[in-house]
Amino acid sequence: MLKTVCKRLALLVFTLLLVTALAFFAFSIIPGDPTDTILGLEATEQQIAALRAELGLDLPLPVRYVRWLGDFLRGDLGVSYNFDMPVSALLSDRIAPTLTLTLMAAVLIVLFSIPLGLLAARYEGGWIDRILTVVNQIAMSVPNFVMGISLVFLFGLVLHWFQPGGYVAPENGLGSYLWFMLFPSLAVALPKSAMTIKMLRGSVLTELTADYIRTAYSKGNSRASALWRHVLRNAMIPVVTFLATTIAELVAGSIVVEQVFAIPGLGQMLISSISNRDYPVVQAIIVLVAFVVVLCNFLADALYRVMDPRLKGR
Repeated sequence: MLKTVCKRLALLVFTLLLVTALAFFAFSIIPGDPTDTILGLEATEQQIAALRAELGLDLPLPVRYVRWLGDFLRGDLGVSYNFDMPVSALLSDRIAPTLTLTLMAAVLIVLFSIPLGLLAARYEGGWIDRILTVVNQIAMSVPNFVMGISLVFLFGLVLHWFQPGGYVAPENGLGSYLWFMLFPSLAVALPKSAMTIKMLRGSVLTELTADYIRTAYSKGNSRASALWRHVLRNAMIPVVTFLATTIAELVAGSIVVEQVFAIPGLGQMLISSISNRDYPVVQAIIVLVAFVVVLCNFLADALYRVMDPRLKGR
């Protein structure tokens, strides 16, 4: 077991190092120079050369990467080219909305998918199952930003339940903040909930055909009793691991939806930083998101092994 954990940790570290290299070199070789954005097109060659030396852009690419990685590992994310302030300070102001959006979406997925997935399996082939199947297919086919636009139109412009583009900061009232964040959270959660419902339904129906369920039936258990007492735990194994990996995807979905609802989170900053070639900010956000993705996958794999006794020791 310890050997397996060490291998997984080594793979995690290697993956993160690979991501840092890709994030750094990709934005270092694409056309365009951040000095053009900072100084403007009227800058002289002397001004450009001086700024490049100040930013360390005149150094060889491998040297710049090693320095950047060393600073990053020490917690120094660099200085924003556009704002001339530490990247860590910029991100600290923007991470709360993205984190709130992600966590609320995760909670909504659990609240929607588990009862509805069990309900669809319990009444397989019935009208409830057929309705959920149709709704799931529609929800899974709608991208996050389209779902967000639809919710803005329905709840913002038609029902006036919130003000589109009227972001409410937490300091202006926690209740108002959470109410506003509910709608972008729904835009992120609904497509993933549909996928989770479908997965849970299929997992439950598969378990219901297993030998131990036929034994339970022979002992007088009803379908509902077998579902709750025997099937649920085994059926939840792939679903729980799927939800763990989904957390990583929710971060990416949150970044997209933030643009629709004008939320000042990491997504809004990422888009503006790419446009302005503010590479320290872009690289920091990409690496942080990648860290969440890799960590969630690692935890999902560990959770799967804990929940499934057949995988212990592998």
